[in-house]
Amino acid sequence: MLKVISSHVFLRNRLHPGLLETFQKSGAQGIELFAARQHFDYTNRTEVRDLADWFGSNPTKAFSLHSPLYSDLEMGRSGAPGVNVIHPEKGRRIDAMDEIKRALEVAEQIPFRFLVVHLGEREDTWSPRALEFSMTALEHLRAFASPLGVKLLVENLQNEVTQPANILEILNTGHFKDIGVCLDVGHAHLGDGVMPALSELKDRIRSSHLHDNRGDRDSHLWPGDGTIAWDETLEGLKSAPHSPAGALEIHYALEDKPETVVHKAAKAFERF
Repeated sequence: MLKVISSHVFLRNRLHPGLLETFQKSGAQGIELFAARQHFDYTNRTEVRDLADWFGSNPTKAFSLHSPLYSDLEMGRSGAPGVNVIHPEKGRRIDAMDEIKRALEVAEQIPFRFLVVHLGEREDTWSPRALEFSMTALEHLRAFASPLGVKLLVENLQNEVTQPANILEILNTGHFKDIGVCLDVGHAHLGDGVMPALSELKDRIRSSHLHDNRGDRDSHLWPGDGTIAWDETLEGLKSAPHSPAGALEIHYALEDKPETVVHKAAKAFERF
């Protein structure tokens, strides 16, 4: 299993080469860049070029990009709406698609393999319209991402649209054989359970978000600090046919210092 860590753990900090060094010291083989402008401003070509120079001279590479959730510099606290590609209003869907495409353009300077996509927000429900909008969004984003060498991964969220059965209906109805799944084990744990989700989505999983919780809220704890059965989870992921990567996605509110991240990430990677 490829060892990956998301820059989400440092979301309150501007991403810079020194933090990339921290991830490399932890033993990470790949990094998932979290596209939030206050952390990683994907529209700033100078900032992108500085990170590209680091990746170009180090063995640890960019593995994936998490698509933006908001377009502002405060993760929506300024009043900016969420980036929602299946919003009922067409204008909102177009704006969301444009924002994700701006983030995808990073691949011109920092090559990465996968874009992790959210379909909807927590309150979005499953309906024929949600199916239609999801397929339209994925088809549009796939067409933009493909020339950049990037493939899409749909993440299971805490909403009806991305329940495992509905993800499969979207992908199968749209004949999206080249679009995979990023299994978020923390979200699955808060739903019907990690193993049922893993079993249902196994053939589609290309990557995973690994973090823990106690079954009460999406707290993004380090593995082992919650109630997820990690031995079972990791064995299940390793048995998936496409050898999915394991990406640690830890909450920034834990306020871990760089040296703590090195220690805790290295310990988590030992389990891989």
